[in-house]
Amino acid sequence: MSLVRPLAALRPAPGRAADVIAPPYDVVTTDEARMRAAARPWSFLHISKPEIDLPAGADSHSPSAYAKAAENLGRMLHSGILVRDAAPAYYVYRVASGDHVQTGVVTATSIGAYEANRVRKHEHTRPDKEDDRVRHMQALNAQTGPVLVAYPRAPEIDALLADAARGAPDTDASLEDGVRHSIWPIRDAARIARVTALFDDIPALYIADGHHRSAAAARVAAARRAAHAHRTGDASYEWFLTVAFPHHELRILDYNRVVRDLAGMSLETFLSRLGEKFTVAASGAAVRPARHGEFGLYAGGRWHRLALRTDLAEVADPARHLDVSLLTDHVLAPLLGIGDLRTDARIDFVGGGRGLAELERRVDSGAMAAAFSLYPTRMEDLMAVADADEVMPPKSTWFDPKLADGLVSHVLD
Repeated sequence: MSLVRPLAALRPAPGRAADVIAPPYDVVTTDEARMRAAARPWSFLHISKPEIDLPAGADSHSPSAYAKAAENLGRMLHSGILVRDAAPAYYVYRVASGDHVQTGVVTATSIGAYEANRVRKHEHTRPDKEDDRVRHMQALNAQTGPVLVAYPRAPEIDALLADAARGAPDTDASLEDGVRHSIWPIRDAARIARVTALFDDIPALYIADGHHRSAAAARVAAARRAAHAHRTGDASYEWFLTVAFPHHELRILDYNRVVRDLAGMSLETFLSRLGEKFTVAASGAAVRPARHGEFGLYAGGRWHRLALRTDLAEVADPARHLDVSLLTDHVLAPLLGIGDLRTDARIDFVGGGRGLAELERRVDSGAMAAAFSLYPTRMEDLMAVADADEVMPPKSTWFDPKLADGLVSHVLD
């Protein structure tokens, strides 16, 4: 069985992409989605966040919400806003955000490869979030949120995709943030076969963003296998929707931390304790760490640059080597008593897209006592953790830009 195969995707009709395109379901709140979709009847938010079409306060995980998603999908199909491609294809997917451009390919990826760890994971999933995606897929009989995956060095794939993306895109639309999403179908049989063969030569794919969607797709496949024991691995539910990018083109932003208190210490005492393991230097400007083992600290209206001792920063274990782990192991847990990042209410997380000014704002407001800026996790580190079958700490990566919802969906025939 191949690692990937083409799919007959469900996509916006010609000229309708700008009407349909939506941010991912999990990066907007219900209130934000309702506001964004208010004057856009064909926005995919009516499918990905269907509670916006229910009375205020409706449960987004209720049967009525999933039924509304299916109803809205049916309405968009009936009105010709969304159409199904007649034959399977691969789709080159380019995302452009300012000077950053990344070019990948939409594929159906094997659930069997996912189960065999050839599609590698790096984080735990929450059962409630898995359950939500399972119910959404079952209600729509489709996977509507693509999983972002990375492939290791494969220059021939990069060149093939670049060549296929020459000329005007078939689909071209931008979100409110100005990020442009462009798609070129690959329909030529010889080129399709070459894409499949090149991916078969890749040892593994790496999930970057979409662990809950991929886990839910595997659960749907398991349930349908049990109900249709005579079917083989070619059934559409044995494949899940992915967009695969070369790992060196993906951009990971810093994922910073803010803490509510210093565990009873004064700032002076805290800085003194930090000096036992770090070189601590006051800074007249906001500190954006420039290398592994370096951190910024904002507290008391002032920034400090922290540099962890080299013998402590160079850790063999790939998960413990991460800067997010080093901060927990040498500051948050031993000095502040914050060990479980998933449950401790004394810590919060700020994605790098909000900038260092947001860290200052959170502290200056009095809501937080201190903020830590971190060096972004590298894709090579993520892949090393996945290869070791380990798990990254919560809030380790913030991929930017995000994929859009609505431009390509995988129908479960």
